[in-house]
Amino acid sequence: MKTSFYYIIIISFAMALFNSCREDEVIYIKEVVPVTQPEFTSVEGFYLLNEGVMQHDLASLDYYNYATGEYMRDVYTDANPTVVMELGDVGNDIGIYGSKMYMVINCSDKVEVVDKRTVKRIGQIDIPNCRYIKFYQGYAYVTSYVGPVVLDGEGSDDDVYQLGAVFKVDTTTLQVVDKCVVGRQPDELDIVDGKIYVANSGGYSQGAKIGYENTVSVIDIETFKEIERIPIAINLLGCKCDRRGILWVSSRGDYHVTPSMLYAYDTQKHRMVKSFDVRVGNMWLDGDSLYVISKEWSSLSQGYANGTYAIINTKTLEVVNEQFITDGTDARIVQPYGIAVNPITKDIYVTDGLNFVQFGFLYCFGQDGVMKWRIRAGNIPAHIVFLGDNINEQ
Repeated sequence: MKTSFYYIIIISFAMALFNSCREDEVIYIKEVVPVTQPEFTSVEGFYLLNEGVMQHDLASLDYYNYATGEYMRDVYTDANPTVVMELGDVGNDIGIYGSKMYMVINCSDKVEVVDKRTVKRIGQIDIPNCRYIKFYQGYAYVTSYVGPVVLDGEGSDDDVYQLGAVFKVDTTTLQVVDKCVVGRQPDELDIVDGKIYVANSGGYSQGAKIGYENTVSVIDIETFKEIERIPIAINLLGCKCDRRGILWVSSRGDYHVTPSMLYAYDTQKHRMVKSFDVRVGNMWLDGDSLYVISKEWSSLSQGYANGTYAIINTKTLEVVNEQFITDGTDARIVQPYGIAVNPITKDIYVTDGLNFVQFGFLYCFGQDGVMKWRIRAGNIPAHIVFLGDNINEQ
């Protein structure tokens, strides 16, 4: 990633906060800023994909360079000045595989593909209402709601009942080569022992007779057919498998009576091993540690509960730390949204979505839970991927 563009472009524009009629002027800043002292490990840096307010084409990409200690905002636009509408509408996931980086742009119905170091655009993969991405043996697997994006209260019966799918993409040609139908509105997925596990949400079913989905779809990679659906809990989101074959699955609950929860399912013994009364908005697996953050919305109180910043030992199946932020900085974080852990230094990164209109913040904490630095990121900072040839790029 080059570091030679030392300039600032400021653009003022009005935004709507989802269905609100209130307009806020937001200052869009494009710049390179020094953050901290240089750091030299096999992790060269990380990209942060900012989701952007839905229906405003505000997804953007930032980069932190460990060798220079600089945080660079909106690097995609700088590398691709002729691309119309820039990244697009809602950056939902990001991953690196080989020499390419893949950004799942949900409402723009595409996966944007760039060179992982120059960020120069290589092409795009057209997938409707795409959500999350994983890679395995030369292919990318992308979950999709298949039907159109539905805003609250606007979905038809067809949208609610629409089954989702996992699309199989050749990472050499960037062509979709197969599709497997799964449950309704599938979100995160993971791959282990020749099988793809997919968290079905049924997220468009809130208030509908059919209710939320409650299963994880299991796809055999060789035949690319769904072979099983495992009942877990309603409205699933997260899906990560640890080194012992335990699948960690998060449920959003129903935002009303049933709270968000975390579940551990043994893929070898085919049984649930434990459930955790822990609120989960996002999670990151690093070795034997599962980092969990959340600030759960309640339709009863019409507000958010206290934030969750927990660490679970995936070997002992115990919550070993109920508050990994130790210096009180959690009181400053309005909406914990994204999380990542540096695989070498174990620094913890937490993003703050604020009110989902203002540009958010990125926080860096040491292993001791003390904040090292904080910086303004893009609009709804969410998804991080680390860059480095000799690391396990996620």
